[in-house]
Amino acid sequence: MTERTSTHNLKVATSLYNFIEQQVLPAVGVKSDKFWKGFSDIVTDLAPKNIALLAERDRIQAEMDKWHTANPGPVAEGKAMKAYRKFLSQIGYLVPEPKNAKATTANVDAELAKLAGPQLVVPILNARYALNAANARWGSLYDALYGTDAISEADGCEKGKGYNPKRGAKVIDYCRHVLDRCAPLKTGSHVGSKGYAVKAGKLVVTLANGKSSTLADAKQFVGYTGSASAPASVLFVHNGLHLDLIIDKTTPIGKTDAAGVSDLIAEAALSTILDLEDSVAAVDADDKVLAYSNWLGILDGSLKEELTKGGKTFTRTMNGDRVYTKPAGKGVVTLHGRSLLFVRNVGHLMTNPAITWTDKSGKTREIPEGIMDAMVTTTIAMVDLQKKSSHPLRNSRTGSVYIVKPKMHGPAEVAFADELFGRVEKVLGLKASTVKLGIMDEERRTSANLKACIAAAKSRVAFINTGFLDRTGDEMHTCMLGGPVMRKGDIKNSVWLGAYEKNNVNVGLQCGLRGRAQIGKGMWAMPDLMADMLKAKIAHPLAGANTAWVPSPTGATLHAMHYHQVNVAALQKQMEKAVAKQDAKQLRDETLDKLLQFPVVAKDQANWTPEQKQQELDNNAQGILGYVVRWVDQGVGCSKVPDIHNVGLMEDRATLRISSQHMANWLHHGVVSKKQVQETFERMAKVVDGQNAGDPFYQPMAGNFAKSAAYQAACDLVFKGKEQPSGYTEPLLHAWRLKVKAA
Repeated sequence: MTERTSTHNLKVATSLYNFIEQQVLPAVGVKSDKFWKGFSDIVTDLAPKNIALLAERDRIQAEMDKWHTANPGPVAEGKAMKAYRKFLSQIGYLVPEPKNAKATTANVDAELAKLAGPQLVVPILNARYALNAANARWGSLYDALYGTDAISEADGCEKGKGYNPKRGAKVIDYCRHVLDRCAPLKTGSHVGSKGYAVKAGKLVVTLANGKSSTLADAKQFVGYTGSASAPASVLFVHNGLHLDLIIDKTTPIGKTDAAGVSDLIAEAALSTILDLEDSVAAVDADDKVLAYSNWLGILDGSLKEELTKGGKTFTRTMNGDRVYTKPAGKGVVTLHGRSLLFVRNVGHLMTNPAITWTDKSGKTREIPEGIMDAMVTTTIAMVDLQKKSSHPLRNSRTGSVYIVKPKMHGPAEVAFADELFGRVEKVLGLKASTVKLGIMDEERRTSANLKACIAAAKSRVAFINTGFLDRTGDEMHTCMLGGPVMRKGDIKNSVWLGAYEKNNVNVGLQCGLRGRAQIGKGMWAMPDLMADMLKAKIAHPLAGANTAWVPSPTGATLHAMHYHQVNVAALQKQMEKAVAKQDAKQLRDETLDKLLQFPVVAKDQANWTPEQKQQELDNNAQGILGYVVRWVDQGVGCSKVPDIHNVGLMEDRATLRISSQHMANWLHHGVVSKKQVQETFERMAKVVDGQNAGDPFYQPMAGNFAKSAAYQAACDLVFKGKEQPSGYTEPLLHAWRLKVKAA
């Protein structure tokens, strides 16, 4: 039994109550009774609205199920699509576009409003990950290239155990060419340069041939450290991002370089999302206290982590700001040393046993977890709001709190989030719209009504982002009764997907987000395949997105190169003009005709071979088991999970939602049998056990099927998948994790 403390209409797990009373409220100067009474009033007033919104999801899904039963198969453009859209409007799925959907968001930090660069998403329960991500604002391009497959190991350039000079030479050459592209010289090249010095406020570079040159654009040189005649570093700016050339002849690399250059530091992860949602396993008060305390610690600068590397123990903390001398030698340039931090709250679906409340009928209920997150994370963020502008660890310099809100279905749910944060601001005495909202465009009803969603929180929107994975999971659940879903690989070529990604940018620009907010794209899920990422992920800035997700600080450093190749701010300006010239109604009609097509095939076209069906089952079952076994048994919500081919993939609940809904769909439509699915799970459990053989905390599933909570949870996700709300995995995962913790 959880020990609880009663306050107003709330019964709070005492561990959470004490954390708020003893650490949060004293830190922000909010009186206890004001906080708890305000919190209680918000829950009493808004929890019923939250419940009603979830009931509306169920009503709409029931209507969709009826329609799909009567109209099986895919929906093509033309008369069928016209009739389908009419139906969606009748049931309230599609709403009319608002006439005035222009965002009015103010006081947004430059990292989101003006600049373009990578974004990290990390589980807030892991202090080391959180600190690494916050510090990933700046990353060594030398290390990122040398340590990954971005530089080929062919021709004697293997990484090996020690330093390989041949590989190092390739890295140095790559970085000098980066400088040539991003900070070109009037004459000559940075390649083979022999020296850097500051003379009369200008950067003078000694070339390989002994001659000297200055920059083609003198304004790109913005500062230096050390002396003017022998700088320790030289700072460049290009497309709003900085590159810091480190010069140190005492280092093993610097002493072999003609100019003494030892590294090139790239400004990388401009922003980071500390995640309370898909990448964590937070199911009770103890989990939430750890999450909230890490959020507090990273904002007040107290978060630390003891690490041991190479036999040495050290303490990791938050990086300070970076200070440089201005080119003329007088005054300083101070650059932010850390990512701008968001916190991602949970969506509207889940409740949490950490706090209970009593409704008007006298029934005791668990609190909607999204309401709890809104109140607690915003209160904690006041620590940052109250810092002086000169504080060395300030997060927002404009007085804003950045909260990402995921898994919202349509504008009514966005409006609810807007109302919720407005109520929290009033309780805490904050100015209206202090809390800036990140809207995840990852549910089909949100995509189809994106302009109305932005309008519903137009004074808060600081971020919209596509999420292909959850968007695909929602597609599958929405059309569950419509027919067999395509194979997962084929879904990537679906008509709706291209329309979805394009629409997110177009609508963002139509709503005035350029210069006010981030328009983002999704994750590169393969952290070990950086060469492939460098080839593929440039598509995101080329699409007009000023941020995209990467799986690691190293990935952020490499992805930052794409934002030097593409001037996203200029591109968005061009795209905005092009969109403005198009007829708005025609553009919306064309978009919806593509966006609303389902990734299903007619039953008579589900003619995959037995080998293809089994391959799909193996892939799904292995992925589900590999993720769930860590989630349920160890409470790990995001990790690099080897796929069936032993390629490490960053997995979270969004990927799990796809795999489980895919299998549930094929099971429902008779593409595969229950026996076949059970046999696949049992066989794949052995594979996953083998992949985790080196983990001392791992509990094998094979031969222990009846007792393994993780195995049973994985099976439930498929066999009970059709009934899960919107196809989400959280209810089942949370229930099984709570059983394991109780045991």
